[in-house]
Amino acid sequence: MVSKVAPEPILLDDARAAALLPIRALRGNKGTFGKLLVIAGSVDYAGAAFLVCTAAGRAGAGLVTLATVESLQPLFASKVVEATTLALPEDDVEEVDPEEALARILDHDHDALVVGPGLKPSLSMTELIRGLLAPDDDGEPAPAVVDAEALRSLATVDGWAGEVGARCVLTPHVGEFLRLRAADGHDPEKLGDLVNDDGQRVAAARAAANEWCQVVVLKGARTVIADPDGRAAISPFENPALASGGTGDVLAGTIGALLAQGLGTFEAAQLGVYLHGMAGEAVRARIGDAGLLASDLTPELPLARKRLAELAGSDR
Repeated sequence: MVSKVAPEPILLDDARAAALLPIRALRGNKGTFGKLLVIAGSVDYAGAAFLVCTAAGRAGAGLVTLATVESLQPLFASKVVEATTLALPEDDVEEVDPEEALARILDHDHDALVVGPGLKPSLSMTELIRGLLAPDDDGEPAPAVVDAEALRSLATVDGWAGEVGARCVLTPHVGEFLRLRAADGHDPEKLGDLVNDDGQRVAAARAAANEWCQVVVLKGARTVIADPDGRAAISPFENPALASGGTGDVLAGTIGALLAQGLGTFEAAQLGVYLHGMAGEAVRARIGDAGLLASDLTPELPLARKRLAELAGSDR
């Protein structure tokens, strides 16, 4: 529960981020560094799946698998060359069979999930998302990054937060955040200025994290990361170059990779946001405030991590 006097939010910097880096064992292998399952993409948003998978690999995940409906598997398999693919059964063309797809996903070996970027909206997809995140009688579900269409799907379900049993990092932009709060019965107009007022952004993210019992990443300039226990962190980055399609997919893949490598949800969210911000600053330094493509960020992620690792010591 959030304490009556919440602690001051942490302003992230290089030293704080470096301390969060997962250790890279010198004799590790691809299994050692985490297996991430990505459920993303559709025919209209194929790029989202590509960006998530590429970012996850660049952020250190050992194995990345993209799960997509059977009819699209050949398309995606030709694009996500470093990732493997998992075909999900369909009821119709591009319409997932939620029961059969859930069984196939649960049978797949993975340490963490990313679900939502670029998915096709449908009732069957909403059912699959609810099943993926539901409490598991056989043990706790894998931790998950919940983004984009998965957030919009949850916002259509009354009392959605009570149905989620997985430890999640929810990554809404302001519009998605307001929809989720409206689904909880909150009046979005009473939440204040969630674009320009950092104090209101922190308060809103903290309240939501506490009520949802999940880590919340409220995206935007000076992204806020809030934990259910009342802790909060603020990214120092304000970069208009990042205001382009697909940059959120890169963030989702980055955080997912860190979850797969064993970080907790609050720690993975902080480090993922910071690495993403560092990558954005590196691109901005070269090209300026406009013209950044999401795919420009992915090669910068391991360079950002290298810079932090040099601060933390060679074992990271």
